[in-house]
Amino acid sequence: MSDLDLLHSETEEDLRASVRALLGDHCDPVAVTRMYDGDRFAVDGLWKALTDLGLPGLLVPEERGGQGASAREAAVVLEELGRTVAPVPFLTSAVIATTVLLESDSDLLAAVAGGERTAVLLVPWSIAATDDLPRIRSDDGVLTGTVTSVAGALEADLLLVPVASGDGLAVHAVDASDAGVTPLVSLDMTRQLADVVLDGAVGTLVLDDAAHAVRRAIDAGAALLASEQVGIARWCLETTLAHVKVRKQFGRPIGGFQAIKHRLADLYTGVESATAAARYAAATLAEGDPDATIATSTAQAFNADLAVLAAEEALQLHAGIGMTWEHPVHLYLKRAKADQIALGRSGQHRARLATLIGLPG
Repeated sequence: MSDLDLLHSETEEDLRASVRALLGDHCDPVAVTRMYDGDRFAVDGLWKALTDLGLPGLLVPEERGGQGASAREAAVVLEELGRTVAPVPFLTSAVIATTVLLESDSDLLAAVAGGERTAVLLVPWSIAATDDLPRIRSDDGVLTGTVTSVAGALEADLLLVPVASGDGLAVHAVDASDAGVTPLVSLDMTRQLADVVLDGAVGTLVLDDAAHAVRRAIDAGAALLASEQVGIARWCLETTLAHVKVRKQFGRPIGGFQAIKHRLADLYTGVESATAAARYAAATLAEGDPDATIATSTAQAFNADLAVLAAEEALQLHAGIGMTWEHPVHLYLKRAKADQIALGRSGQHRARLATLIGLPG
């Protein structure tokens, strides 16, 4: 394991406080729940408020129009977004699409960093970096093909399209208005999926020989998704702990029963372990550390399942109230379950990790 500082800096804690305060003003559970009833404007203004904070350009160097921060700061932001299951395209646009654009010299990067445009890499949300990449066909820059179950496509006005280029892969930019984007009924409506059809759309070459950049972007997304999963799990733990202190049964708080204490103690241990795994993944990504791939798959192999466990425990220990539409725990369970198969399933990451560290098959 590399010798990296995993403690949060004062700057990172200041960023956390700013994002948490903003989300407290703009992203309450009632507004998020209304999205399931089809009200996509329930949290209107949230992304703009985050844009005013400079978050779309967090990973972009200052000389290219961004904030010049690193994956460590992005991880802090994603922890806070996970705590509120915020329906914003930070992970899809400011992390994954931006990581591809950073490899190019395109002016589109500055537009995305400044929040004038929101981008998405046109790949299925379930794809892992080790999977075959989708390749749209190109005929002299005119693109044809379909990519299914894309996260972030509904919010994006700029599509970054992996295109077959001889034996390799290129990335073209397409205006979303030139594509057919069909929303899907998704388990997690706060990060709704969509099918995208290109039928004669004109693409502009952004990056040639792009296979490595695309896989790196997917891996960066997986590494930082682990921090979102920490935010989900920690909210579930803290909210459940507060509930069992006041909910009484047989004349005493249910948190006083040994069986409840043991379950929450186990969950606390899991959340702390997940935090360490996510923090290490972000730190290796920020430093370009050779352990980055191992750290990413380690974090996803553990955190994806831990976030689901935390949400399930929260649902169980809230008893009947946790089953109601009005209580927000269902938002966290849906996000955790959707995250569990995003950017590679935990089983895929365990298999990859075994290969990376040389475990015999």
